[in-house]
Amino acid sequence: MSTTLSQPSSRVSAALQVEDLCVRYGGVQAVRSVSFTVEPGEAVGIIGANGAGKTSTLRALMGLVPRTASTLSFGESDLRRTPARNMVRHGIGYVPEGRHVFSGLSVEKNLMLGAYSKGWGRSQKLELDGIYEQFPVLGEMRQRPAGALSGGQQQMLAIGRALMSKPDLILLDEPSMGLSPKLVDDTLAILLNLCGAGLSLLLVEQNAELAFGATSRCLVVESGEVVTEGSTKELRADPQVRRSYLGI
Repeated sequence: MSTTLSQPSSRVSAALQVEDLCVRYGGVQAVRSVSFTVEPGEAVGIIGANGAGKTSTLRALMGLVPRTASTLSFGESDLRRTPARNMVRHGIGYVPEGRHVFSGLSVEKNLMLGAYSKGWGRSQKLELDGIYEQFPVLGEMRQRPAGALSGGQQQMLAIGRALMSKPDLILLDEPSMGLSPKLVDDTLAILLNLCGAGLSLLLVEQNAELAFGATSRCLVVESGEVVTEGSTKELRADPQVRRSYLGI
């Protein structure tokens, strides 16, 4: 796998700052006063069991569900009133749970849709070439319908589509879901490659081993709250985390 990726666009000094993020579905509070920061070039993980509030946290950050926060910013941009469709203009890419590729469209058209906010020109063509270099299988299958790809290939396509906008921060929701152990390893290699290119990552994962392997710091979420956080080294050594998330 090639390690060629374009560098983040213009916001390499931007940090994601989140304070008192809350999400409520009717009478149920799914996210409770979650606060954290993702520094420039940092990879941060959010781990927890099913229903812990991990996906709701990402969807709230993207503006896909109603939320409140005392601070929700990326660099100089206040995102509290920014609609989901405009997040990409602030340098934020998103790979949703379940990938959500456009099954009836070709691989190439799926990737081109990732650059919609930039228009189409020489820069986007170079970016597309870079995606094919990074993920050769996508280049080989560029004219095939996205629905014909395997789960792992669709995950590559979803990540490639997010990269087409040249983001500075990528939010990834359960990238290992439904993948074989071999493809989980491939996904880890992709995430480490993204970090090596200077991108910031916020990774939601139920697979704690993948999250620990791809990030330098993690939050542990239960019932919508951050119950502990620390470096991956610290969390790997935590007896409760080892029992609950590593099966040790």
